[in-house]
Amino acid sequence: MNINTEELNEIVKEVLQEFNEQDYSSSQKESDKELGIYDSMEEAITAARRAQKEYQANFSLQERETLIAAMRKEMGQHLEELAQKACEESEMGRVADKIIKNRMAVEKTPGTEDLKTEAYSGRDGLTVIEQAPFGVICSIAPVTNPTETIICNAIGMLAAGNAVVFNPHPRAKNVSKLTIKLLNKAIVAAGGPSYLLTAVKEPTIQTVESCMKDERIIMVVATGGPGVVKAALSSGKKAIGAGAGNPPVIVDRTADLKKAAVDIIKGASFDNNLPCTSEKVIMAVKEIADDLLKYMTEDKAQLVKDPAALEKIVLNEDGSINKDMVGKDASYIMEQAGLKAKGNLRLIVVDVDFNHPFVQKEQLMPVIPLVRVEDFNTAVKLAVEVEHGNRHTAAIHSKNVDNLTCFAKKIETTIYVKNAPSYAGIGVGGEGHATFTIAGPTGEGLTSARTFTRRRRCVLVDGFSII
Repeated sequence: MNINTEELNEIVKEVLQEFNEQDYSSSQKESDKELGIYDSMEEAITAARRAQKEYQANFSLQERETLIAAMRKEMGQHLEELAQKACEESEMGRVADKIIKNRMAVEKTPGTEDLKTEAYSGRDGLTVIEQAPFGVICSIAPVTNPTETIICNAIGMLAAGNAVVFNPHPRAKNVSKLTIKLLNKAIVAAGGPSYLLTAVKEPTIQTVESCMKDERIIMVVATGGPGVVKAALSSGKKAIGAGAGNPPVIVDRTADLKKAAVDIIKGASFDNNLPCTSEKVIMAVKEIADDLLKYMTEDKAQLVKDPAALEKIVLNEDGSINKDMVGKDASYIMEQAGLKAKGNLRLIVVDVDFNHPFVQKEQLMPVIPLVRVEDFNTAVKLAVEVEHGNRHTAAIHSKNVDNLTCFAKKIETTIYVKNAPSYAGIGVGGEGHATFTIAGPTGEGLTSARTFTRRRRCVLVDGFSII
């Protein structure tokens, strides 16, 4: 069969096109396993352990930082996508606010610069104390901050030299797995080991339990509600618990009331009140309460004078929080309660007494109770009580230095914000690094790379001392 040059060129073009299409299709169908997602927890832990050994043996601090820079660059290109997918899958939160949280995790989570070497020298020689990795960490991520927590913990834990087995929340498993895949692709592209970050395809309570119990897991980091934190603390491993909070905010008679009103709306409605750092209860000295409410309702808040309709929507019959309303928009909650919402609504306010369930329970939705108190000392007493000993977050609006100091000493929270929205405490508009694992129960506070290390002492006697 004779084929002329023109026909031959056409055949070659078709073959090349088919080859390129097959190659592209193959790249698009990269298996989950190649990107750290496994069918079983056994496989996930085995892969992470193997990767961590290679990582610790062959990657210096400078080389770790190269990988972290690649992770930051990659994730910075997916802020909007991850925020959108997190809202869609979890059916809670606000896309614009999740973009902010993702950006904070990418840009303000400390890397290897957080690790410091200590040295002591004298006539007996030289002692060096360095921060070494634990090995493989089990990290449990919440549905409220799924992508942010994974990005933040991945950067900090890898900066410290560890590998991580993530246990995403089932209600955010797909966006969580996507986040892990993107991070792994960045790591490998920058020359790092495969499988430093792993997870299972179908996270469940059973996968969490098997991960925590595995002898190859050295540390457990649990970010979530009281149940998961309690399980982590009972694991027999080094555990870091980042649990729930019920942050009160005090407004005294010296406060800039207009600014306080705006700040509380911003903080309490941020991502529809999903962050455990968000204001959950207002303690307002009674002489300024009406003015505070006036300024709030002039902005993006709406006062519901009779909370009965809201109670039927926010609370279940047994008094527990209705999870279907968690993280929903204020206007949606009003609609479900049969109430008319004002335009541009961000926050619902109810004027109730201290014993109301909205005061006592963490709602994780943009509905905030305001409690009128006799004076500042009463506000402090009740705020400490309503925080329930979580030692998580508290805020205050005041120009009285004595009041600012008094509340700080009495409340003993990990985060204490003065005259600003609560999110200033995690680096949004406030100084300091960002984190989405705030360890109040176990005392580590705002975690960073050094939190995920153990201190090792190396001693050389009669040497390297020049003084």
